[in-house]
Amino acid sequence: MRWSQMHIPTLRETPADAEAPSHRLLLRAGYVKQLMAGHYSLLPLAVRVRAKVVGIIREEMDAIGAQEFLLPTVHPAEVWQRSGRWETMGEEMFRLKDRRGAELALGMTHEEIFSTLAADLSSYRQLPQIWYQFQTKFRDEPRPKAGLMRTREFTMKDAYSFDLAGEGLDTAFERHRAAYLRIFTRLGIPAIPVEASSGAMGGSTSTEFMCPAEVGEDFVVHCPACGYAANIEKATSRLSPTEDEAGRPAPERFDTPGVRTIDDLATGFGAAAERQIKTLVQVLDERLTLILLRGDHALAEQKLIDATGASTVRPARPEEIQAVLGALPGSLGAVGVTSLPILADESLRGRRAMFTGANTDGVHLRGVDVERDITVGQWADLREAAAGEPCAHCGEPLQVRKAIEVGHIFKLGQKYSQAFGLTVQDAAGAPVTLVMGSYGIGVERAMAAAIECHHDDKGIAWPVSIAPFAAAVVVAQPKDAETAKAGEEVYQQLLAAGVEVIVDDRDERLGVKFADVELVGIPLRITVGKRGLAEGVVELTSRATGETERVPVAEAAQRVRQVLGAAR
Repeated sequence: MRWSQMHIPTLRETPADAEAPSHRLLLRAGYVKQLMAGHYSLLPLAVRVRAKVVGIIREEMDAIGAQEFLLPTVHPAEVWQRSGRWETMGEEMFRLKDRRGAELALGMTHEEIFSTLAADLSSYRQLPQIWYQFQTKFRDEPRPKAGLMRTREFTMKDAYSFDLAGEGLDTAFERHRAAYLRIFTRLGIPAIPVEASSGAMGGSTSTEFMCPAEVGEDFVVHCPACGYAANIEKATSRLSPTEDEAGRPAPERFDTPGVRTIDDLATGFGAAAERQIKTLVQVLDERLTLILLRGDHALAEQKLIDATGASTVRPARPEEIQAVLGALPGSLGAVGVTSLPILADESLRGRRAMFTGANTDGVHLRGVDVERDITVGQWADLREAAAGEPCAHCGEPLQVRKAIEVGHIFKLGQKYSQAFGLTVQDAAGAPVTLVMGSYGIGVERAMAAAIECHHDDKGIAWPVSIAPFAAAVVVAQPKDAETAKAGEEVYQQLLAAGVEVIVDDRDERLGVKFADVELVGIPLRITVGKRGLAEGVVELTSRATGETERVPVAEAAQRVRQVLGAAR
């Protein structure tokens, strides 16, 4: 490929609305162009990288016996209604009607559609099965951002396993887990497997693969001592023992004018945050519910969803709260409340001499015995684990890091099999409901994550495994006949040696060419110039290290192959 003929619209200025490094560099290096919010055109360089990513994933999926499919992206509503997710997917699902008025959706994922195909399985002899595809997914993200990391249209490798029993699912899950670790290693992404919530996917167990990065939207709780790792939506920690004061016969009211926050009560009335009951009013599936936490703890909303099975969760509005409790936020509490369901975090179990709102503006209670004075309907782990808290497994301090989710695998169990009636006959001829697993990797997000891990102030520094070209031949003086001829010869040598190479034959200043090769992120640069040719050498420069070596012209292709082989 010749640079002069390839569409690589590099930019000298950073687009103002691009914040993540990968977003800035993909735009500046001519890989993508935005059509509208959340929708990007992939230009030739990006298509080459995407093909490498897909190729690596495909090789590892095929290695565990998976079979590739390609399913439609437009789905009939009744398939999603059958699983119950037509309603629960909410506004993130793109919905439309055809000319006959039939309700349709653009596929967010394909559990339902693969389930319709699995209905063809009839005997245990056909199991296990692992099916996968690379297909476009559509999600109406409310806030698409960070370039290819959060879009409304993207490619996913989604895979599905079908087994006779839980033991088979366990095996499939572990095979995918190992394959994912190999995939991310080959992509140059340092992915950490962490415990995670299954969310709307359902099922009993899930593992996310998280790439540490400052631009990540997720938080990973990690213990360096024992290796425990979990998404903050799932993470737990061990709380330090708390000594409560002796209990009072009954809660005591006291005036707290102007108190609106946990800090206000702690500062003005000596009620330490860990001795306060934080009362949140949430609307779960359109029903007002009181959520109780310790004053110094934050609610992990996904834990609330997992604990209750709620499809929709939102904070109650002030007018809704006042109509039921008689007070505004800042003076709320659950003492004596029997008209609303109450969920309490486990950290409050058995606590005495606590402070909480009295459901009268400007009034609080002291001396609250949680289990005596509050009618808790459900206890659950609802709080976010925090940095510095003891690890639940070994007691050492936890760390919290920002990360990008690059993959997610689920044990779905029989959630979809039951909805779609997926049964086979076992060895005795009895019907058995299949168990399923689901396994996803976002292709373009993986590209962005790789850039987050491999870039500098000059641009992208792709791993060799997914670079658009392994090498770039830069002709320093293209108008000089001898130099141009030598550059062409080196280029042809590399092609003959099987190296993916582009030759920069443009009539541009050498500094511009160097800057573009560095910006685009090509791992090796071979500079062919009059000065070097006078000594019979070309210069070989590593994008990753910046080191340059002089190589005889006749040995250039061999040396490039050696360097690339060592880098893979």
